[in-house]
Amino acid sequence: MTARLVLGTGSLAGSLVTELRERRGRLTVLADDENAVRTLREEGVAAEVGDPTDEAALRGCRRPDTVTVATADAATNVAAAEAVGSVYPEAFVLAYAPAEATDDQRAALDAAADELVDARAAATDWLDDRIGDDGLRTRKLTAALRDVEGRLAIVTHDNPDPDAIASAVALARIAEATGVEADVCYFGNITHQENRAFVNLLEFDLRRLEAGADLSEYGGVALVDHSRPGVNDGLAEGTAVDVVIDHHPPRYPVEARFVDLRSEVGATSTLLVDYLRKLDITPSREVATGLLFGIRVDTDEYTREVSVADFEATAYLVPHADAGTLDRIESPSMSADTLDTIARAISDRQRHGSALLSGVGELSDRDALAQAADRLLDLEDVTTTLVYGISDGTIYVSARARGTDLDLGETLRDAFGQIGSAGGHADMAGAQISLGLLDAIDADDESLSEILAAIVTDRFLDAMGSRSHRVLTGVYSDDYHGTGPGEPLSLDRIAGAATGDDRVGDAEGGDDDDEEADAAGDG
Repeated sequence: MTARLVLGTGSLAGSLVTELRERRGRLTVLADDENAVRTLREEGVAAEVGDPTDEAALRGCRRPDTVTVATADAATNVAAAEAVGSVYPEAFVLAYAPAEATDDQRAALDAAADELVDARAAATDWLDDRIGDDGLRTRKLTAALRDVEGRLAIVTHDNPDPDAIASAVALARIAEATGVEADVCYFGNITHQENRAFVNLLEFDLRRLEAGADLSEYGGVALVDHSRPGVNDGLAEGTAVDVVIDHHPPRYPVEARFVDLRSEVGATSTLLVDYLRKLDITPSREVATGLLFGIRVDTDEYTREVSVADFEATAYLVPHADAGTLDRIESPSMSADTLDTIARAISDRQRHGSALLSGVGELSDRDALAQAADRLLDLEDVTTTLVYGISDGTIYVSARARGTDLDLGETLRDAFGQIGSAGGHADMAGAQISLGLLDAIDADDESLSEILAAIVTDRFLDAMGSRSHRVLTGVYSDDYHGTGPGEPLSLDRIAGAATGDDRVGDAEGGDDDDEEADAAGDG
């Protein structure tokens, strides 16, 4: 059992005692203020009267594992920290340096303690956090929100994942704090069993919109986890946008009154945690749980494109989140349709070196593609998987990679960008391709399966073999976002030639975005 010793009384020591008394373990306070000690005893805290700088008084306390030196006087803290080091050399010592401490006293505390909390440095960091560049970003966001006249529509990408949903809910909370009412809106469907459990268990209030929905009732529009209206959402292209918050690197200029695009973090939820903290908004248990799950999913349990900011956001959220609800979200029942899709992907897989490709035919649940691609990646000596299926006149593609220098996002853009839309991350990507005239062929027709297999497989393998799609770092500047959009080709234009020598070659460009990965359950 952990034993903790707090030296001193006052506001800081009192706050520490209030926090520590709720934790498991033994807590003792040693202070020379008799009245404060008496009050602590009345509150059920083990407290002793004594000089915290006196080694004899320290020996009178039961041996601690951790000691916090927290008086308001710098000289006393220096003497107490040095005394603790002499009496309890194995204990972890946390010492406080008041703002009035001299440089020599700070140096002495730093030498005597394992960890130093410097009030002056903390105050400087707090001020810089709010009036520096990051603080300016926060002020611009709240200013943009306050300028919205009427309700705000916060729109996720199509078929939203937990990161998009949680980010939208958190932004709605921030808008509420600025006096703006907001609705969290989405197009498409929430079909993945984990995502359904996520929304239901956390009781998030979402509004499903039909494509082409009239948003004239709203005074403003915000986009989260994607950045362009009409790309991976049902909004009309050219829709005026007030706020964009996204962690996907943009490929084209993003137009909005306020834009926050930080691709160095692993999840958009991390960015919303940053705003909550800077605005001193404590998230509810439901919002904290949602944001925590969003970070975990988008970083693949902190193994994919994770940053220090993601870990810091997680550490902040954990005390506010509901671990029991997280367990229930992560253990939902799997639908029979999803299981069937995974089974078809496994049975119909085709191996090409270290890559596995599989077509599953007609889809009833698009999210099952991503789960199938994940399962295939578990097979021995497989580093890349691609699974595709058909739904509502569209081919959906989901790809995964592990242990390879291949950039899947760029590979899928090259393979399918000119006949559809594609994008994603280096190890997780997706694509959508309209069937066009081929939609007239029954999905179960063997000839359609052969055509699609030739188109999808050949184009992907050709793009996969290109050296230009290996992961490169330090080649492009941070503000390079690729070439402009090209003129997309229709799938039926190339279907007849897909198996011949005059097959249409890989494209340069194409109207695609990183958030296309999200549309296929891949981001």
